Amino acid sequence: MTEVKNWLRDNLKGDPILWGIVLSFSLISIAVVYSATGTLAYKKMSGNTEYYLFKHSSLIILGLAFVWLAHKVNYKYYAKLSLLALVFSVPLLIYTYLKGSNINEASRWLTIPIINQTFQPSDLAKLALISYLASMLSKRQMNIDNYKETLIPLVLWSGLICGLIAMSNISTGLLLFMTCLLLMFIGRVPFKQIMIMIVVGAIFGTIALTIGQRMQTAISRIENFMDPTQTVFQLEQSYIAIATGGVLGKGPGNSDQRNFLPHPYSDFIYAIIIEEYGMIGGAMVLFLYLAFLYRGMVAVTNSSGAFGGLLSAGISFSLVIQAMVNMGVAVGLGPITGLPLPLLSMGGTSLIFTGISIGIILSVSRSEYEAKLAAAPVANKPNAMSHAG
Repeated sequence: MTEVKNWLRDNLKGDPILWGIVLSFSLISIAVVYSATGTLAYKKMSGNTEYYLFKHSSLIILGLAFVWLAHKVNYKYYAKLSLLALVFSVPLLIYTYLKGSNINEASRWLTIPIINQTFQPSDLAKLALISYLASMLSKRQMNIDNYKETLIPLVLWSGLICGLIAMSNISTGLLLFMTCLLLMFIGRVPFKQIMIMIVVGAIFGTIALTIGQRMQTAISRIENFMDPTQTVFQLEQSYIAIATGGVLGKGPGNSDQRNFLPHPYSDFIYAIIIEEYGMIGGAMVLFLYLAFLYRGMVAVTNSSGAFGGLLSAGISFSLVIQAMVNMGVAVGLGPITGLPLPLLSMGGTSLIFTGISIGIILSVSRSEYEAKLAAAPVANKPNAMSHAG
């Protein structure tokens, strides 16, 4: 038992509470995805209901491995990689839009040869843009009002990346743009410059909607949400799942609406959670996301440098805002978006990028903690010398 504790202490560094939250999400995800995919697996895999259980569990383990790898790297190295990743993301997003796999009338995926696994370049672009903004804002803290060196690069990169993503995925592009605005606000960018950012973002967004694939879909979803006379099929089934779940739920694996809800293992997994685990289970998941955001902000307050704090804040807000939107849609607070629930929904390479994102937050807390430990003996040296004298 002591050896296990020593291994955990030596290898799982950073915020221990955040590690606990991530592991809790992983266990919940495996249980709920297994339940939500039971019917799908039975139909597609000739009765092999464990197929998606093993596949998703393997991806969860792979995601946790990337959390561990990313948290071992000093977060300052990510500043050097951000611009390179951002430049690489632009042609990748364009190629995906023109030649990517078209699923549900949207070209968001590239299929990786040999392993036949789909990959969304927007996942890479989101992480690259947040890292780049955090790096730029931290370097320009003493010159934050400079339009040429600070505002223009921030606005152009944010508008370009968010616009390219919005051409095939409006909700992801919009949420990323909101995260950029939050980062600029936290990074002490003047309100006037933030307003310029909003105007430029609106221009890029309008262009993306006009030439993109999802404008009619977005309009119809908003119209359906605003229509008081009818409820779209997905929301109707989600309401039934929530209503029948009650306070305590039907119990693990006892969902009925998984047989009717489109994508119960992804877009509407929160409805399945409430159906099986009740309002208590739903509230617990909400609490875990709020706790995740809080621990991300703790890393911000403990960070001695601007880059670490901004990076942790940007990633934390990005994940939690997406979670809030997904849960809000499931309970009828907004139009259908098609966004998965981060850390819980069944996914492919998105779990890897989520793992890298969490690993970066843990890297910030680990690096700052180690820096304080290294500085502690230095602070005590004068006392040691005075005693020796």
